[in-house]
Amino acid sequence: MTTHTPHAPQAVTLPASLDEAVDALAATPTAVPVAGGTDLMAAVNSGRLRPSALVGLGRIAEIRGWQYQDGHALLGAGLTHARMGRPDFAALIPGLAAAARTAGPPQIRNAGTLGGNIASAAPTGDALPVLAALEATVIVAGPGGARREVPVSHLLAGVEMLRGGELIGYVRVPLLHAPQVFLKATGRTGPGRATASVALVLDPARRSVRCAVGAVAPMPLRPLEAEQWIAGLIDWDDNRALVPDAVTAFGDYVAAACIPDPAPAEDGSVQQLPPAVLHLRRTVAALARRALGRALS
Repeated sequence: MTTHTPHAPQAVTLPASLDEAVDALAATPTAVPVAGGTDLMAAVNSGRLRPSALVGLGRIAEIRGWQYQDGHALLGAGLTHARMGRPDFAALIPGLAAAARTAGPPQIRNAGTLGGNIASAAPTGDALPVLAALEATVIVAGPGGARREVPVSHLLAGVEMLRGGELIGYVRVPLLHAPQVFLKATGRTGPGRATASVALVLDPARRSVRCAVGAVAPMPLRPLEAEQWIAGLIDWDDNRALVPDAVTAFGDYVAAACIPDPAPAEDGSVQQLPPAVLHLRRTVAALARRALGRALS
């Protein structure tokens, strides 16, 4: 945390329930909610944010665990990456657990939360492509005890936004009991921010493949045509058999969909992608290929 006293907030409220936190935000519209603070304090220390008041969410026990609900897991927004990385959670939602284990060094995983990952909507957020591939939804708490459900993809794309006085309370994730894989590439050895990431989910019940690519755009990208194409090639009745060449082609399909070639110029000439972008496309292709291979194995 910063030691510069002029940056310190004027007031800190520590509610004990989700509705109390919503009331605190309604009473002070300029207040900023904070849970783990991994993104917030970075913004404060860099001078990009000067909150006049904070609403701390660390004492709200109801959002720090999870429960089962109609074939779904209702995950509290206060779940930390460290908690999601444990074996019991991994047995429940393995893709999200894999992402949580890669979310930076231990001090970040111990503090950073699922709700914070969604609210900050950083392109490199490790949980975001997994939530997109799982087609998760967010339960938003509003004034007067109001609750509304919003698809995570809508929130990240700006199709629907948090309104004044609202907070992310829970994340609703379907329990698929199906193969889930999360892979990411970083610019250095060990934990770090993703340069590209891929989440992939096989859903045998619906005979579908869902894939989301993170870190290459402001929000996770779903290559829907690539998903439908590969799902149509999988022999769902024969141990999910698939010819090896199709796995390689799927990786290329995903990468080209997420990082397309430039449009032709007015004179008809075709520009080449810069070397760095071509390298990123190859990275996405490799991640998608490996993710599908692991999910099918």
